[in-house]
Amino acid sequence: MEPPTSSRLNSRKRRKDGSGPNGATELDGIPPKMSRRSLGLREPAPFSDEVEIDYSKPYIRVTYEEAMRGTPLDRPVRVYADGIFDLFHSGHARALMQAKNLFPNTYLIVGVCSDELTHNFKGFTVMNENERYDAVQHCRYVDEVVRNAPWTLTPEFLAEHRIDFVAHDDIPYSSAGSDDVYKHIKEAGMFAPTQRTEGISTSDIITRIVRDYDVYARRNLQRGYTAKELNVSFINEKKYHLQERVDKVKKRVKDVEEKSKEFVQKVEEKSIDLIQKWEEKSREFIGNFLEMFGPEGALKHMLKEGKGRMLQAISPKQSPSSSPTHDRSPSPSFRWPFSTKTPPSSPANRSKNESAVTYDISEDEED
Repeated sequence: MEPPTSSRLNSRKRRKDGSGPNGATELDGIPPKMSRRSLGLREPAPFSDEVEIDYSKPYIRVTYEEAMRGTPLDRPVRVYADGIFDLFHSGHARALMQAKNLFPNTYLIVGVCSDELTHNFKGFTVMNENERYDAVQHCRYVDEVVRNAPWTLTPEFLAEHRIDFVAHDDIPYSSAGSDDVYKHIKEAGMFAPTQRTEGISTSDIITRIVRDYDVYARRNLQRGYTAKELNVSFINEKKYHLQERVDKVKKRVKDVEEKSKEFVQKVEEKSIDLIQKWEEKSREFIGNFLEMFGPEGALKHMLKEGKGRMLQAISPKQSPSSSPTHDRSPSPSFRWPFSTKTPPSSPANRSKNESAVTYDISEDEED
């Protein structure tokens, strides 16, 4: 199926700009853009029994060199990858992505084994075959899905689906009484190796679930699943409910502790701020007090100045003894009532001139 015109224009613009995703270029290790004509890009990949194959044309397998150079658009390199694909995860998707990008023009066919074969040769699966078929169908790298794929690939199967190469990791896969079920594929030169994604696999996911079984059982009981659906006994069900309540109480206590810690921290911060402000104010107050009432404070100087002014007012300074004597100008005369004579002088002058100064009282009386 031809991609839309808008997508082709966008791809041309990206090629012209020379930048890939997130601004990266081809020099950064990202493979160049390739033309993909696949049903899986816009809708689920079809099943093999739903795809018509033109058997009138002879089946001629391409070589590895021809596939790497690039084949015509109407003759893509048909690559086959098979597996169980239970609990479809990113490791599966990465393997299929590698298979899709093996050659410039690749048509990826994915085979999924049935429950019967898987249970006989590998073990019980979590997902049934229909769920696994559907999961692979919705992977963007898949162009076609083969249901009930064979455990060992026969020449008849390869010819029926016109397979050019088989993609799988290079680790020998021992099963069905064979040391490596892909040995004859490798000998025929049809094997294309891919790399496994470390750190994730279906077995790892199942191991996590078994290890944390109690946690998941409690979670599903809380979500409404019954003990019968989870295959949980009556005693374990009550135990899980009790643990759930205990965890809720612990969480509440923890929340209260955290809130109390936050409150205490805020109070401490505010108290520290208040203490600092109080210390600053106290220093300022003490400094002002010392400036006013200290040994050399302003109050002492004010008292000294006031004392000096009082002393000066009480006992004014006398004129120096060495200064020449001058006759003082007579003070304004004060006339006694009913008297025409001058008023009496001061006691000192009176003692000096007692004999000389006399008051004629009789004359005043006469007057």
